[in-house]
Amino acid sequence: MESLLNTSSTMLFIAFILYLVATLFFGATIRDKHIDHKKQGFAGKLAISLTILGFIAQLAYFITRWMASGHAPVSNMFEFVTFLGMCLVFAFIIIYFMYKLSILGLFALPIALIFIAYASMFPTEIAPLVPSLQSHWLHIHVTTVALGQGILFISFVAGLIYLIHGIDQSKRSGRTISLEVVLYTIFLVIGFIVVSSVFNAMNYSATFEYPLNGKTVTTEYTLPAIAAPTEGVLITEDVMNPLFETPAWMHGADAGSKFNTVIWSFIAGSILYGLVRLIFRKRVGALLQPLLKNVKPDLVDEINYRSVAIGFPVFTLGGLIFASIWAEIAWGRFWGWDPKEVWALVTWFFYAAYLHLRLSRGWHGEKSAWLAVIGFGIIMFNLIVVNLVLAGLHSYA
Repeated sequence: MESLLNTSSTMLFIAFILYLVATLFFGATIRDKHIDHKKQGFAGKLAISLTILGFIAQLAYFITRWMASGHAPVSNMFEFVTFLGMCLVFAFIIIYFMYKLSILGLFALPIALIFIAYASMFPTEIAPLVPSLQSHWLHIHVTTVALGQGILFISFVAGLIYLIHGIDQSKRSGRTISLEVVLYTIFLVIGFIVVSSVFNAMNYSATFEYPLNGKTVTTEYTLPAIAAPTEGVLITEDVMNPLFETPAWMHGADAGSKFNTVIWSFIAGSILYGLVRLIFRKRVGALLQPLLKNVKPDLVDEINYRSVAIGFPVFTLGGLIFASIWAEIAWGRFWGWDPKEVWALVTWFFYAAYLHLRLSRGWHGEKSAWLAVIGFGIIMFNLIVVNLVLAGLHSYA
């Protein structure tokens, strides 16, 4: 088992490196101004080849971890987010061979890298499945949901490219501000990864005691405590003292630690964003726009729609139908108002509305692109906030 886990970790690291190098070569294809998008040059061919090799390496990670654990490795946040990144890459490869648009790789692969890096912030140890997960529906439901979301993520990539390419960056407007907020949010995620990686490398740890439901419990902070638990007492010596306490309405298991992580994400992400603005003296959208001057908006818009048209039925199958069947088996009811179930339904209604507005009301182009970006935000809220902050039957994640 130990050798399989080592092999699994190595394969994931190799996949990360290959995706990173492939991203650089996809960036090099921007220079191929006179090459038709259906006939890629050397950089494009090498980039997609490295992407496929990276996907194979990540598939090897998935298989070897499955062999080591005895169950599909999608049972905790590390495993699920890693698998979600793999589904994104798989969807990108399929879409790439349909359209041969290299610029998609320049945006899709960094998101996959962020997913892998984000996943690495969670415990990577293999733990026995809790009773509610000991079912073959774990393989069916969770993997189908992840695949549907991975395909839907391509619509976000296409939508973001469309907006960066098409929005006039020469003047300040509501559109430029909205786009900049989207890009700033991405910096916040990157900031979380950077600050978590730094303090993980330092083996930083601080323990607090605090009252919860009439008992005294402890929680561990892996980042310096800016916000302590409500009525918490720091029991670790020679570490940073907290600046204030977490608001009482957030009182709960690990609420202080999670709130502290959010604060650090905003600090680190804002610093990174501020440095980019300071160095280049322009909005990030304006900085990226010249890279996309050869993009064909109609083609990107078609990819946006096609991704939703494919991903929505897959998500419906995994997120609603298979989920309801498993809920009936595990909990004796097809539907409850668990936060995860509610947000799965919100996601479903949103993309159903996307298709309705696109097909019936003619919401093409920029309107469709904004919807794709909002849809990505809904899925990410479900992945991060619902999984990590809101308590429910799915809190095992």
